[in-house]
Amino acid sequence: MSDTLPRDPQDSAADSSSRWSQLHKTVLTPWSVQGGAPDPVMVAGRGSYLIDSGGKRYLDLTSGYVTVNLGHGHPAVVAAIQQQAEQLCWAPPMYVNDVRAEYASELAKVAPWAEGARVHFTSGGAEANDDAVKIARLVTGRAKVLSAYRSYHGGTIGASGLTGVDRHRDPLPGLTGFLHFFTPYLYRSPFHATTEDEEVERALDHLERVLLHEGAGSVAAILLEPFVGSAAVNPLPAAYLRGVREIATRHGILLVFDEVMSGFGRVGDAFAAVRMGVEPDLIVFAKGASSGYAPLGGVLVREKVASVFDHELFDVGHTHAGHVLAVATGRAVLRAYLEEGLFERAYTIEQWLHDRLDDLRQRHEIIGDVRGMGALFGIELVRDRETREPLIGWHAGFGLTAMRRFYDALLADGVHAYGRYNLVLVAPPLTVSEEELDQGFAALDRALGELG
Repeated sequence: MSDTLPRDPQDSAADSSSRWSQLHKTVLTPWSVQGGAPDPVMVAGRGSYLIDSGGKRYLDLTSGYVTVNLGHGHPAVVAAIQQQAEQLCWAPPMYVNDVRAEYASELAKVAPWAEGARVHFTSGGAEANDDAVKIARLVTGRAKVLSAYRSYHGGTIGASGLTGVDRHRDPLPGLTGFLHFFTPYLYRSPFHATTEDEEVERALDHLERVLLHEGAGSVAAILLEPFVGSAAVNPLPAAYLRGVREIATRHGILLVFDEVMSGFGRVGDAFAAVRMGVEPDLIVFAKGASSGYAPLGGVLVREKVASVFDHELFDVGHTHAGHVLAVATGRAVLRAYLEEGLFERAYTIEQWLHDRLDDLRQRHEIIGDVRGMGALFGIELVRDRETREPLIGWHAGFGLTAMRRFYDALLADGVHAYGRYNLVLVAPPLTVSEEELDQGFAALDRALGELG
């Protein structure tokens, strides 16, 4: 399989790149001011690398958008996609399909519930969060949903309402019934805590007070990222999650974990729920489920919740729910994770990242904090370590010239990465080698030196 797309042999790489960049002007590029300088034209991927139209390789230090957990171009997954495309690509979601049934059964086996689970499929994480809310409301008959500040749950109108930052600058009124609360974030504690124990205790007290004033009996679900992704890159303490589980159970509230980013080996187990030893009622997944090879997401629902719909209408669905080509991809990806021991391998990568990030922090005063687990870490950049003033304010807008230069410097150095405001993500594929990480960290070292 070639590393580049076929083109006329008379065309130079520069000519081809220019032509595709011109054609790309008809695309509205997500999360970008349109009309900026053209980015590389990516045409292929192999392992830990993206490859542009000129053949230049870029180490994918963040697995795309923390998505391509398996690396690019995995041969077993590519073969599964090809085989399924020849057999059947789509079947009505109301019909039984062999691949859909097998994949759901295999997913249920890696879920954290001994009692079993069922799966509702979507095309991505935002849809899945929307549907998790629908499920919770149908099961409980309640309307309100609590989610956290410093959270991100997707780009649909519903998921952006769940999101606890100003990410979308949505001009429309928010949906009713969505409320926010603060979760632990010790480095910038909203509770003025100085230890993790204090932070957990005060955060749980805060949640109890919110429920007291909102009326716990009106709340259908508490929806959390157990490992907060791009809004903070912050794993929530296991003790806090256990406390939230107890509160939710006591009030008859469903606990939903958004594991779109933390699922499928990213944090060193199938799910953060497994690693942290806390059982939610629903788990929202996407991204790593298909390693980005096909649009795929869904909701894992523990059996005692799912069984409600044995006698009630499950009034949730989509045309592409359980899209056959997508679930065939997901099945091949899950089997690759398990056969190659990649969930466990994230623990090895965790130590590699710890060592290299600690060294980087010692070398650069601009790094205020480093945190994470598994193969997902964040670097928080500050102007001053003592005051912890962020390098870029959280509401600094989208014209972040300094950070744009930082990511451009990495790209010029052959490394793809991304982040949000003063947070830089480090989340390599679960197949990455130490030598590849060394390349990425050498580029980070140079870019941080220029930024500092």
